[in-house]
Amino acid sequence: MQQQFDTAINAIEPVDQSLAPQGQAHLDNLTKPQGSLGRLEELALKIYLAQGGKTPVADPCRIYTVAGDHGVNEEGVSLFPQEVTRQMVLNFVNGGAGINVLARTVGAELFVVDAGSCGGAYDEHPNLIQRKIAPGTANLAKGPAMTREQCLRALLLGIELADRAHADGMRTLGTGDMGISNTTPSTALYCAYLGLEPEDITGPGTGLGKDAVAAKAQVVRKGLAANAGAVSSGDPVEILAALGGYEIATLAGLILGGARNRQMICVDGFISTAAYTAAYKICPAVADYCVLSHASAEPGHAAAVRALGQEPLLHLGLRLGEGTGAACALFLLRAAVAVFNEMATFADAGVSEATE
Repeated sequence: MQQQFDTAINAIEPVDQSLAPQGQAHLDNLTKPQGSLGRLEELALKIYLAQGGKTPVADPCRIYTVAGDHGVNEEGVSLFPQEVTRQMVLNFVNGGAGINVLARTVGAELFVVDAGSCGGAYDEHPNLIQRKIAPGTANLAKGPAMTREQCLRALLLGIELADRAHADGMRTLGTGDMGISNTTPSTALYCAYLGLEPEDITGPGTGLGKDAVAAKAQVVRKGLAANAGAVSSGDPVEILAALGGYEIATLAGLILGGARNRQMICVDGFISTAAYTAAYKICPAVADYCVLSHASAEPGHAAAVRALGQEPLLHLGLRLGEGTGAACALFLLRAAVAVFNEMATFADAGVSEATE
């Protein structure tokens, strides 16, 4: 299993930066002042490089919303009972959740993945992928959430999902999550990977009050202490196994697999960015293929994003997860490639260029 994972990671290549001048020259020759479309131009160039200097495309797109439960829920870190994860999986397959609405709106495919929710199998559904590794993680406040083998299985599942999408012609992936209490492992991962402090970045999640947030921060600190060996090891997979979740590890694998396939990846909010952080620590080249879709309203997201040196595309106050921000960001990817591909050049349009 480790060898299979290592082979996949070794196949990820950074983009060829020597292609950047010709891509930038094309953007600069479009009928507009240079740089006047701001981040759309930056995004267009990123997609151009990710796709090897070919005509950039954003579609088709598939979003994977991955579900998993967390043993740390027993520490009282969420207002909602653990059963809600399973109930929301059923809501997803019935088409009634926020991600269903937004995926339909943007014309993205949506698959729901059970990587580790509590309970047994679900009824079969064409848009539900049942690959449960275990019915929830162990309590990270008391020890490792997963074994290394379980974590590798989740990472390889994510890579497999990316490959499945690639085989189906998907050029863009969106990450989504569902898991009651999953802001707690995400916060712990940010602390371990980025050197942040629990008291500084722990947030309300599903709506905790001030005192409960402070208690949640102490749960995170307890988890870091209980897994100090993994944290100090510097091994990103060991850290992910100790502090993460099945959905987070699967999403990290999805990001790694997408990067290997040169697919663009729209990373959703707080939990998905934790998965991105894990993937980035495993293989920094994934940054060439990823965009952070939006700035989560979860308070710690801003600090984590700054530590990663990134800037989200959208600032909409979203904090739902599920892949909702990734769906919204797809509009911007489409706009960026349309600018690159469809705007006239100065010569084509007979427009005079700026003078020095």
